[in-house]
Amino acid sequence: MVRGPPSARPYPPAMRRTAAALAAVLTAGLTAGAPAAAAAEPSACDTPADHRIADVQGGGGASPVAGRTVRVEGVVTADFQRSDQLKGFFVQDPAPDRDPATSDGIFVYSTTEVAAGDRVLVTGKAVEYNGLTELSPVSAVDVCGTRSRIAPARVRLPLRDGATLERYEGMLLRFEQRLTATETYTLGRYGEVTVSAGGRLFQPTDGHGSTQERNDASRLLVDDASNVQNPDTIPYTDPRVLRIGDSTYGLTGVLNYGFGKYRLEPTRTAHFAGTNPRPAKPRHVGGDVRVASFNTLNWFTTLNKRGADTAEEQERQLAKLTAALKGLDADVVGLMEVENNGDTAVKALVDRLNQAAGPGTYAWVRHPYPGTDEIHVALIYRPAKVTPSGAARSSEDPIFDRPPLVQTFRPARGTTPFTMIVNHFKSKGCDGAQGPDKDQGDGQSCYNARRVAQAKAISAIAAGAQNPLVVGDLNAYASEDPVKVLTGAGLVGQTERFVRPDERYSYVFDGQAGELDHVLAGRSLSRRVTGATIWHVNSDEPVFLDYNTEFNPARFYRPDAFRSSDHDPVLLGLRLR
Repeated sequence: MVRGPPSARPYPPAMRRTAAALAAVLTAGLTAGAPAAAAAEPSACDTPADHRIADVQGGGGASPVAGRTVRVEGVVTADFQRSDQLKGFFVQDPAPDRDPATSDGIFVYSTTEVAAGDRVLVTGKAVEYNGLTELSPVSAVDVCGTRSRIAPARVRLPLRDGATLERYEGMLLRFEQRLTATETYTLGRYGEVTVSAGGRLFQPTDGHGSTQERNDASRLLVDDASNVQNPDTIPYTDPRVLRIGDSTYGLTGVLNYGFGKYRLEPTRTAHFAGTNPRPAKPRHVGGDVRVASFNTLNWFTTLNKRGADTAEEQERQLAKLTAALKGLDADVVGLMEVENNGDTAVKALVDRLNQAAGPGTYAWVRHPYPGTDEIHVALIYRPAKVTPSGAARSSEDPIFDRPPLVQTFRPARGTTPFTMIVNHFKSKGCDGAQGPDKDQGDGQSCYNARRVAQAKAISAIAAGAQNPLVVGDLNAYASEDPVKVLTGAGLVGQTERFVRPDERYSYVFDGQAGELDHVLAGRSLSRRVTGATIWHVNSDEPVFLDYNTEFNPARFYRPDAFRSSDHDPVLLGLRLR
């Protein structure tokens, strides 16, 4: 939460208490022998609390005494008073009431010096600040004891019986369960990571048995108690960078609320085990021809458009894409989100790839009808392994925002041809959505009707193709209508055959993993598929590792495959001899 400037902080706690002790000794010496009544002076600690913390919190979402000045007593559980932090501290009642609906902790917006374990009496106005019950402004913070201890409440996700985290707002909590990192999108920007119970979260429409209600109840945002954007020290990056799928146990902290979400502010450093190690290379898929699909995340040679903004960023992006393509070691690759500027962008990528793999290793297929969108699909291949058979084809059907690229190949060694049909269906974004393209509330987001129509058109193309292989970013999860249209037309999804369910994802959005990138084969060709895999080099990696220079600390950049895009590439093997 962004706040105003902190008040002056005269002494650190140790100095303040030392000074207080010295003053007490001097006072005792000066008054030795004087009448007892003269030494008895009133103390601020003699003024008792007039409200329990639970009374201030109340049993609902807002304080029942909001706007009133109250005095509460409790023990400091967490101190986040620095100017780059929350500029306050959390206090909890050591003798909680018996109502489970009322929280026994509260945030105090004050930089009066305190330390964890202090017993304090606080006077301040009870207010709701962006959904958080707190005391602000504060007129008195009286430290009346030290070295007190509050045991954290033991909590498990999801909460039972539909309970919400509101009952724990401001309290010290400990989650005695394994929690898995399921989103790191804002880790570098705001120091946040989302964790979940029961492993990573999957999109409800991806066929993993998830529901949105269950996902929401199973997740928790872990914050760094800081207001700083793009912090110099990014949490959980030493000695290695946190990946989605890594897990922690015994997470402990106080529960805060801000920017529309409950967030745990750790009071003990959370340690994540590397339970999802980086895959140095894709799993073996066999076959004598390897085929891949890869969304490049806006590979543009024109600067300041959808891709790189500067020549430096462009070089960094090109280095990462080259590393990913070289690591895939595929003989044919369907590409998405390549700048639609003739052959310029795809040629630049192939030229760099050939510098790494050897002159003439790769060539590209010219798209006969790339459409008018800023991006188009592309197709590169190894002439030593496959040869284009006939001219490339596309479709002028106006249903396509980005027309497909269709090319039949014959293997250099073997007799079985196959036809690549490279796609990039309409996105789920809602800009301009009208009528049936509007969000229907079924979890498939906007433009699902358009994607269904595109899937039907692709099914018709595949029906007339020789051993069709439909690849690409379909912007539809595995159990959504467009994929069902394709499988209903006789195409067989290959990742479902060869990839374990817990690894069947290629994209993470809002902390939920799912498979947007698909490879489907005609029934005859499907019998010749020897294996398939999804190479998780992108979706599990934090954004600050990508090619961009804005907001990304320079020390994390590497010219490798990791976070070369936001989509994971899909790879499969074909036995064509």
